[in-house]
Amino acid sequence: MEEGNRSTVTEFILLGLTKSSELQLLLFVIFLAVYGVTVLGNLLIVALVACEPQLHTPMYMLLGNLSFLDFCYSSVTAPNLLAGFLLQAQTISYRGCVAQIFFFHFIGGIKIFLLNIMAYDRYVAIFHPLRYVAIMNQAVCVGLVGASWVGGFIHSIIQVSIIVQLPFCSPHELDNFYCDVPQVVKLACVDTFAVELLMVSNSGLMTLLGFLVLLVSYSVLLAKLSTRSSEGRAKALSTCASHLTVVTLIFGPCIYIYARPFRSFPMDKAISVLYTVVTPVLNPIIYTLRNKDVQLAVRKLRKLHL
Repeated sequence: MEEGNRSTVTEFILLGLTKSSELQLLLFVIFLAVYGVTVLGNLLIVALVACEPQLHTPMYMLLGNLSFLDFCYSSVTAPNLLAGFLLQAQTISYRGCVAQIFFFHFIGGIKIFLLNIMAYDRYVAIFHPLRYVAIMNQAVCVGLVGASWVGGFIHSIIQVSIIVQLPFCSPHELDNFYCDVPQVVKLACVDTFAVELLMVSNSGLMTLLGFLVLLVSYSVLLAKLSTRSSEGRAKALSTCASHLTVVTLIFGPCIYIYARPFRSFPMDKAISVLYTVVTPVLNPIIYTLRNKDVQLAVRKLRKLHL
């Protein structure tokens, strides 16, 4: 692109999910309800884990951390989605866009590491129940969670440090409802092949490797469960099936978005909605609210307020 066509971009225009006026109000109501349930469900789990002594165990500490991350993850993008249904032209400042990319990948990176830690936790609980308290003690659990946060920060800061070095030109329209790396990189005034390769190596490879590690982990778990008693096997299988469902819902869309060249495809927006808005509302139901200990804690909480 010629130097004369370059301009300093101070904001980006978000094109949103749809421009159909007939759909906008309906979608606003639907996604407002989904976001409300996401906030209430995940914060309820965080409160239960924090306040209920029975849930002060490594497993529930990890689940509470996941719920907090889901609340934050959804809150990074859902407000933009909802505003896009009400505004004629939605804009986001350059700094706001960079900040959104940072927090989006910071939280997403933590979740990838945390899900691997949760798989390890389940392995120890199922196959080393007598040593579980010694292996997964509070210090180890806090250390692993802290490491996942550090890993998420390193992953995200790499993304942002590459983005801020790119020059951007007009037009500055993002064909999505939030700022993310693939759309923003494509607006740069330079050849982005090397940048895309770095981004795919960072986000795409990390996501793909995390998914493969989890698949291997749960495959080993399922193989070893075949030697268990029918009752113990059924309980463990139920837990593993729930975890695998969440893992697939999180990692599948991420691999689709980040482990390929940054080109637009018709399904991109639908996939983005799935893993930024829908998955965070499903996690509390799949992972936690079906758990008997959590259900007991909810009943105790209801009795206290009756």
